[in-house]
Amino acid sequence: MDEKQDFKKNHKKQSNRNRNQNTNNNWVLGLGFFLVFLILISRPEVSTIQKSQELSYSEFYSILKDNAQTHRIQKLELSENMLEGVLTDGAKFIVNLPPDDKAILDLIRENVSAFKVVPPKTFWSQLFFSFVPIIFFILFIWFISYRGSQVGNKIWSFGKSRAKVNTKNNKITFADVAGVDEAKEELQEVIEFLKEPKKFQKLGGKIPKGVLLIGPPGTGKTLLAKAVAGEANVPFFSLSGSDFVEMFVGVGASRVRDLFEQGRKAAKSSGKGAIIFIDEIDAVGRLRFSGIGGGHDEREQTLNALLVEMDGFDTQTGIILIAATNRPDTLDPALLRPGRFDRQIVVNLPDILGREAILKVHTKNIHMSDKVDLKKMAQQTVYFSGADLANVCNEAALLAARKNKESVGPEEMFAAIERVTMGPEKKTRTMSKKEKEITAYHEAGHALLSLLIEEVDTFSKVSIIPRGMAGGYTLTPPIEDRHYWSKKELLGRLTVALGGRAAEEICLQEITTGAYSDLQTATQIAKKMVCEYGMSKLGTLTLGRHHHQVFLGRDMMEQRDYSEETAKAIDDEVRFFVDGSYSRAKTLLSQNIDKLELLTQKLMEKEVVDIDEAKVLLGMENVKKSPAAPDDLLVNHDIQPPEMKNNPLSIFPLLNPLWGEDKGIPA
Repeated sequence: MDEKQDFKKNHKKQSNRNRNQNTNNNWVLGLGFFLVFLILISRPEVSTIQKSQELSYSEFYSILKDNAQTHRIQKLELSENMLEGVLTDGAKFIVNLPPDDKAILDLIRENVSAFKVVPPKTFWSQLFFSFVPIIFFILFIWFISYRGSQVGNKIWSFGKSRAKVNTKNNKITFADVAGVDEAKEELQEVIEFLKEPKKFQKLGGKIPKGVLLIGPPGTGKTLLAKAVAGEANVPFFSLSGSDFVEMFVGVGASRVRDLFEQGRKAAKSSGKGAIIFIDEIDAVGRLRFSGIGGGHDEREQTLNALLVEMDGFDTQTGIILIAATNRPDTLDPALLRPGRFDRQIVVNLPDILGREAILKVHTKNIHMSDKVDLKKMAQQTVYFSGADLANVCNEAALLAARKNKESVGPEEMFAAIERVTMGPEKKTRTMSKKEKEITAYHEAGHALLSLLIEEVDTFSKVSIIPRGMAGGYTLTPPIEDRHYWSKKELLGRLTVALGGRAAEEICLQEITTGAYSDLQTATQIAKKMVCEYGMSKLGTLTLGRHHHQVFLGRDMMEQRDYSEETAKAIDDEVRFFVDGSYSRAKTLLSQNIDKLELLTQKLMEKEVVDIDEAKVLLGMENVKKSPAAPDDLLVNHDIQPPEMKNNPLSIFPLLNPLWGEDKGIPA
């Protein structure tokens, strides 16, 4: 423990030295000005010399030898090998004498009555003229060295690691991390090994050399690393992958070697080990040049150095590397193999219990009303990440502060959820009566179909107040976490998505651009049903090769592996599902036209209607929903998309619980 404290003290002393660099720079500048001042005052004769006429030796000699008769020279002063004199007319002159010229000195004594020998005053000038170039060069290097630290790098440590060493200021522990219990357990085991290595070694076990945290953005990967720093009583080095990459080839590799060298020294000093954390490792660990898109020498050399350092670990050093990324598909396979990153921990979106625990953590320092039910809040925030939930809690506190409330109530929490999901309300946005009516019919169509169709989630709130990019919205949050979706449920969602366009056509006898987002969503769902989930007449086939950005939920590119005839069949099946769902939406709305008109008029009047008010208005408190989709649309309806089992986030954009984003004409 004493060795560890000595290690931290040394780093603290180093940081104190860095803070005093600005003061040192001022001393350097002051010393430089002082030396220049001494040089200037050490040669007061310069101005005099510049005003005197310089005579040649022969001219001076001709004047001097006749001076006994002419008396042209009034007085002379000898300073080393230079004579300064004054003529009778007041003109000043100087003469440079050769060294040890005794004849001229004897002649001066004979012919000049006022002759004076001045002791040399050139000690300081000789000293400074000898050493000033060297001194100024040293001062210049010193100034540049310390001045460079202000722009992020010292001239002498360009290839040194920029890792930050954890100090006691970090107060984050595992108690501040919720919703990722499995990841906490894995990392807790790593910390226990560093604290009690013999517990694992007595059974022949070896601690993993590397732990890779993988997950979508905002799920708490970096927060887990901070918690490890707070829990581990060992040196903890943290830096970003981008800190290795520089313009000059070889700098990143040098920093990698320096980082691990620091880690080994720290592990030896602490006697227990050390942890190195690299955030966003995909910045340096991307797949090396494979013949497409060109290479990157600096990044590849840095990656090669990292591979060598990880593979060359000595198990006795106790260095453990923890890294985080949301792009594991871009990492080099050599980096992911056992022996480097032995464990890959997936930090996924939290379930309902995890979201409730996360909300408890983030509301710990917020004055919450007793009426707030965090479990209900967790039900309303399906597919929210930990960062989203933290943002919800903060927005709720800000909303309550604007209203001058003493505590945060359910109204602020629900408003914060909508704000995070859709953006702020635009109550000042002016809408014509015609546009308001179109939006009301559109959103009423979505809301009413969610009440009528059995296999979809019922809406919780419908609004025609613009929010974010939407002119109106209908919230249909899932009542529980879902990982599988049947064909019947997907067709139900297709029908609800097309309800806004159907309501416009039935009640207004015209269609608008407000359904742009709905049509895009419906087409994507139908295409996935045909091409990826095998839910069409084309059979149980996956058509097209999709290259996904796994945790970002986007397609980079799609490669066609089917014929033109199959492509036409795909288009026909997509159109069949969309047209069938649209016909079903029109049929259900036509059969309930009176309810559609009532809900529309209520929206025109109040602008916002929740589910309880809508059920009372429509007399549907105990009414059962309509049966499922027609049999001709249901083929193998209980097929479960295999992709959703391992990666439910990949379909999340298609299952967004927001229908009817009236975005107008697309950009």
